[in-house]
Amino acid sequence: MEQRELKRDLSNRHVQLIAIGGTIGTGLFLGSGKAIQLAGPSIIFAYLIVGIALFFVMRALGELLLSKAGYQSLTDIAKEYLGASAAFVTGWTYWFCWIMTAMADVIAVGVYVNYWFDIPQWIPALICVIILLGFNLLTVKLFGEMEFWFALIKVMTILALIVAGVVMLVIGFKTDAGAVSMTNLWEHGGLFPNGVSGFLLSFQMVIFAYVGVELVAVSAAETSDPKKNIPSAINKIPLRILFFYVGALIVLLCINPWTGLNAAESPFVKTFSLIGIPLAAGIINFVVLTSAASAFNSGMFSTSRILYNLSNTKQGPSIFARLNKNHVPSNGLFISTLVISAGALLSKLLPEQAFGIVTTISAICFIWVWGVILICHIKYKKTRRDLHLKSTFKAPFTPFINYAVLTMFAVILVIMLFSEAARPALLLTPLWFILLFTLYGMRRKKEKHQGLMHQS
Repeated sequence: MEQRELKRDLSNRHVQLIAIGGTIGTGLFLGSGKAIQLAGPSIIFAYLIVGIALFFVMRALGELLLSKAGYQSLTDIAKEYLGASAAFVTGWTYWFCWIMTAMADVIAVGVYVNYWFDIPQWIPALICVIILLGFNLLTVKLFGEMEFWFALIKVMTILALIVAGVVMLVIGFKTDAGAVSMTNLWEHGGLFPNGVSGFLLSFQMVIFAYVGVELVAVSAAETSDPKKNIPSAINKIPLRILFFYVGALIVLLCINPWTGLNAAESPFVKTFSLIGIPLAAGIINFVVLTSAASAFNSGMFSTSRILYNLSNTKQGPSIFARLNKNHVPSNGLFISTLVISAGALLSKLLPEQAFGIVTTISAICFIWVWGVILICHIKYKKTRRDLHLKSTFKAPFTPFINYAVLTMFAVILVIMLFSEAARPALLLTPLWFILLFTLYGMRRKKEKHQGLMHQS
């Protein structure tokens, strides 16, 4: 039988847009409203700090990925530097990260469509699942094309906001909220109106806004030229952070003082309404809908590839290693989609808390994954000095910066304990890791028993 492999059909254009599409999503378009209410204008510094930290995480990941041609996933790296148990836990946790994120996005799709059509939310959510599952079953290239156009809509929206904001600043435009001015950043209680505590509590939502920044790692196995495309995608992250996050938030807060924004609504919708664009709410609702669909699309792509790699490394059922005639891991796609769809029922049980619980769990699990990347890089630099010295894409300021970012992640987790919204998810998430370590122990015990039976 012919051995099929994942096809390298993603070009640099696809990889760059996947990197953008994975990071600009519900966390920025909707979650920023809640974060602004917690931190006020200082939210700009929170996005900047987390963005810089994650750039260093990505530089460490980039050097690791390019240090060995055989790496196709985070699991491969974790196994080499932290052992089989860490690889097992990290691989399945990364799958769980994207399941949680995709679950939140598919719930959101139903909510956004419900804005126009008074139908049960599960109907448009299910239609979205079926359509995107069909596209993902066809070819990798089609996934790249869909993500390209999804991301383009997000980029154009933020670009329109920034251009309009700059023009309004220059001409001294006045809205119902008052004059558009840089002074709006500090005239309503200062940069830190809710003190240091409000600033620190905003970090959980900021972390969620960045989840998916490492998706370039999952797509690495399917790029046509990894040595060129991966460094290119990673090195453009700082510009994206300054433009899409920091730039957009500065403009938002110059047009509309933070006191005029509601935590329950998108600050983008409110701001476009103030600018005077007709039907602004409907336009931005469409943008947020495509944003959620894009994030869900990325989730389907990544979860299926993670299951494929887990199976190929004997850490998951072999059924997930099978590819269809289009070189797509269809079994992994089916099971991931089924779990995401079933999990969306949580919104029926806890309609008010479901989205918050799912996004917080996602953020916590992503902190684990990013932490593993940094720890692997520390060990790589200590044990494989030869590879580091000949690397053409060395991560800067290591290992000091690795320890600094790990400390920041630990502090953010401690801060979550003081947040009523984040605390339940923070206390629940360790159960996932206990389950994984237990399953790994049982798996090892079974393998040893089978080995002894084989010897006898």
